[in-house]
Parts: sequence; structure tokens; C-alpha cells
Amino acid sequence: MNKMDEMIIVVPRKNLFEDESLAFQGVNSSKELLSKVVDKIDGNFSIMRRGNAEENESFKQPIPYAVLRKGDDVFIYERLQGGGEARLHNQLSLGVGGHMNGTTDYEFNDLLYENLNRELDEELFITDQHFDINIIGLINDDVNEVGKVHIGLLAIIELTEEVHVEVREIDQIKGGWIPIKQLKDSKTYDNLESWSQFVVDILNK
Repeated sequence: MNKMDEMIIVVPRKNLFEDESLAFQGVNSSKELLSKVVDKIDGNFSIMRRGNAEENESFKQPIPYAVLRKGDDVFIYERLQGGGEARLHNQLSLGVGGHMNGTTDYEFNDLLYENLNRELDEELFITDQHFDINIIGLINDDVNEVGKVHIGLLAIIELTEEVHVEVREIDQIKGGWIPIKQLKDSKTYDNLESWSQFVVDILNK
């Protein structure tokens, strides 16, 4: 099946942001806003063909975006030419995640964790699967072509030192660990995709 024929979860922007009263640019870690937005998604999401959603700015596609952290290091990866999203090729990323599949018969939170766990399993080999996934904020970028039709749910996954992580899709992704403080270096920061640049500010607090 062509990736653009995939059926994904979407939510009307006007419902998501309460006619723009909840809209923001960048990353927001307010627990109150996170709760409101997740409630809005849960009460208003539907299923749409991905190709149609990518061209329709009146809808937002919820994307789980998980950052793997191990002490003072985070896992960073590069999207190679073999990757699916051409607009993000050769950019560095801190987040693992993707479009959400599902049905309106389930609650959004259940679908969120189900889809995020699937993405983690598809993209990475993690030696210890007993970890907590903590949703800590939201990412929105309405000045970016990709970001205009997506809303990110930022998750942090804390791993212990002995846990080993490897990339599965070696034709699509190249990854490794990097000190959080190094993310501010221009050589790294300037090559990060926009969502990851927003996340750097949260990680350096």
C-alpha cells in the first residue's frame, strides 16, 4: 500500500485549538494546556487518508514524539535518503514517532501509547522494554510546511545506563547517543529538524 493511502488519525484545527484560543508556536510543557489539548483530540478525532490530510491545513495529525534519555545523554538520529518523509531527509532528529493508525472505537490515549510503542519497536531495538513513557508537552510549528498539518505529543523515555539501543531501519536511520549540552552547538543545532530544535530548549532547562 502506498504510504499516502494509509488511514491516520486527524483532528480539526478549530476544535483542537478552540478557534485559536489555545494555539501556540514551538514547544509548550504546561500541564493544563496538555490536558486540554489531549481532551480536544479525544473528543474530536476521526480517520482520514494520509495523502488528503497532508494537503489540508484545517486538520492536524497527532504525532507521538518520544525522546530517549540516558542520564545526561539523548539518542539522536539522522533520517537518510531511504527514509519515508522526503521533506526531512538528512536532518537530525531527537524524536521517535510517526502517524497514528486506529479507529474511533478506542480512546485517544490508548491509541497514543499503542502507536508509540509500535513505532519504537519498528525503528529501534531496545534491550530492556520495561520503561515508562511520560508525555510532558506539545509541539506545534505553524511556520513550517510539515508542521502546519501536525501536532506533536512530546514524550520522554528515561533509560538506565546498561540499556542498549540500536537502529533497526539502517537504510533509513543512522543513530547514536550525544550529550544534551552538545545539542546547543551550532553544528548540531542547525541541522536539527524544527521540532527537535524546540525540544532542545526543554532538555536544557
